[in-house]
Amino acid sequence: MAEPKTTDPKERFFRYFQAEITAIQGQIDDLATLSPVGGERQDCTDTILTGISRLSNEVMDAGDYIPAYDQRTYSQAIKALTEKLNETAAKFAPKSRFQFKPRAAKLAPTAEPEADLRQRPLFNTDRVQQQAVIEAVKSDAPSLKDYHEELERAEKSGIRKPSFSAANSIALYDHAGLHIMLPSTASRATSSGSLTNLSRCVVDMTVPTSTGAPFAGLALKNIKESLIIAGHVAGPVHITGLENSIVVVAARQVRIHECKNVDLYLHCTSHPIIEDCKGMRFAPLPEFYANKLGISSEKQRQNQWDQIDDFKWLKSEPSPNWGVLPKDKRISEDIWKNSVCGSPSLSTDDILRRVGVLMS
Repeated sequence: MAEPKTTDPKERFFRYFQAEITAIQGQIDDLATLSPVGGERQDCTDTILTGISRLSNEVMDAGDYIPAYDQRTYSQAIKALTEKLNETAAKFAPKSRFQFKPRAAKLAPTAEPEADLRQRPLFNTDRVQQQAVIEAVKSDAPSLKDYHEELERAEKSGIRKPSFSAANSIALYDHAGLHIMLPSTASRATSSGSLTNLSRCVVDMTVPTSTGAPFAGLALKNIKESLIIAGHVAGPVHITGLENSIVVVAARQVRIHECKNVDLYLHCTSHPIIEDCKGMRFAPLPEFYANKLGISSEKQRQNQWDQIDDFKWLKSEPSPNWGVLPKDKRISEDIWKNSVCGSPSLSTDDILRRVGVLMS
């Protein structure tokens, strides 16, 4: 179950910042394993730079309700993230090619002692951490547009359609039992995407990535018993810590870590990579979504959905950690079209039962 929600805008920003910085750390950690051939490593680097720049801008935008002390703390974490990117990139490319300095957040005058900042470490540059921020601020302040609060205020049944019309990225986190379908108004918010800490949810992001630009990059993390229809991603997708779930996505590259019992319906133009995974099953992108995303028959023939590289299985015999999802076990086109897309008579759990995530 998701943790209780809070109306404190500083607490909400803390949780958002934590999820975003953890996703970016994972992308940096993966850089050295990507091939420089075909632009895969450069695409991932571009996605990371976009994410760092966006996060830095969001810290500045939150200055109306985050005290200067915390702005400084967040900026310190972003600086460490940038240094980690430069150190990682320097191992395989000239420093001048990847050096990046985020715009510093404007800080209000403060009497907080510098020594206290050193007592609030946010980021370990030697190892990717699951928690990038270890303290949250707990005082009241006015809130800006909050789509998560909008989701919670919605009716307890039916499909949630948060507009994200005033956002430049998509971030959904800490939800349970919701059916979320992003509308076309979210098509401007696809600079990056992240879904974190979801349970028993159905999330469909097809529309904004078919009517607008695809996501530059996408991170899915810590999701259980859910159906994620991620739409179109121009760059890499990082999938970490998923259990008993289904993912549908079209992407240039897919990296999967520490997942268990997950079915993936993919269109991927490179070999999908798994690591520390068990019970993974793969199938091609359903025709229904291939058509919605405008993937031609010629491009479908280039799909490498079943060319899986298991980085933790180096033996000559096939990996026991993944297999092809049998045709008779795949979700039918009728269910994709008439059940998953939403019906007034179906609850979120009903949909999850029809696709086999939940048992009847």
